[in-house]
Amino acid sequence: MTNRTAPAEKTEGKWKFGDLLRDAQVRDRWEKVRKYFFLRESTYDMTNRCNIRCDGCYYYEGEKQFAPENRDPGAWRERMHKEKERGITYVVLAGAEPSLVPELLETCFEVMPLGSIATNGFRLIPPAIGYKIHISVWGNDETSRRVRNAANLLERQLDNYDGDPRAVFVYTFTKQNIREIGEVAERIAGRNGKLTFNVFSAPVGYEGPLRHDRASLEETRRAMLEILARHPASVLFSNYSAMAHTHGLGLHALYGCSYPRRNASTDIGLGRSFRQYRADLTWDRSVACCVPDTDCDDCRHYAAGSAVVTARLFRHASDPDTFRSWLDYVDTYLAVWVMGYEKGENLCDRLVDPPGFSMK
Repeated sequence: MTNRTAPAEKTEGKWKFGDLLRDAQVRDRWEKVRKYFFLRESTYDMTNRCNIRCDGCYYYEGEKQFAPENRDPGAWRERMHKEKERGITYVVLAGAEPSLVPELLETCFEVMPLGSIATNGFRLIPPAIGYKIHISVWGNDETSRRVRNAANLLERQLDNYDGDPRAVFVYTFTKQNIREIGEVAERIAGRNGKLTFNVFSAPVGYEGPLRHDRASLEETRRAMLEILARHPASVLFSNYSAMAHTHGLGLHALYGCSYPRRNASTDIGLGRSFRQYRADLTWDRSVACCVPDTDCDDCRHYAAGSAVVTARLFRHASDPDTFRSWLDYVDTYLAVWVMGYEKGENLCDRLVDPPGFSMK
């Protein structure tokens, strides 16, 4: 650590923003992350097909799965240009499975150079497509075969993305795979891969065995913190990330979801700009969020948190540790989602309550 100066002190019994920035390390981190406040996202289902089928997949719930595919690169190019015109600067390409339509991914990248692709990693996405690649991992190979009907999936994912700077492995904690994270993290770290964490968020109506309860969320939090401490060079996460995503209350209850599906306002932020396009390039505001057809009360999804938590700057500017925790969260989110962004050392080494709530 460098540049630490005088700690922040209260002004007239209340923390002012300038007080929180008095620490040089905190101020430097604030200046580092605020450069990316220009990011404005929307998401796009690139195809309605997938080469594996997972228990609890949110895509195959609701109406979006029935949208016909638009496979015309010209139509996608035109859509990307229109997205730029209305202020979108970042695209999240998903599906079903986007690696099945590399020509459309290439078209999007030509127009919109900032973005990420959510993939199962079964197929290699061509290196010329310079988006972040989020590779979903749901446990060890035995669990992947049982839950995702895919044999030796982790080995295939590691072989496809060995040494690839685009790749981030996203381990989704379900109620059943918490104790597998140790061996999975060991394999990913052993190949110098980057790893972050997600928490299974049940699709609407899902009551299957992957759904979390209070005990499994607390066990997940302990596992996250243990693996973060064991593999600090490989794991992109923070204490506050663990707190936010394993709390007994979901993200909407803790922070208030910013996505149109739960946010009626069209005045500012995601309520004004965010769209979730289906594979036919239509969209429906009433269901628009980053993971449609998720049970909102159970939503602890990493993609949702990257917008919902980061949008609550002023609620976290209440005291030094809460603000440092928020900076750790934003620093983590940018390292996971933005090519070339390097995560710094976490600023807060203890668990901090979400504003207005206790950690239980």
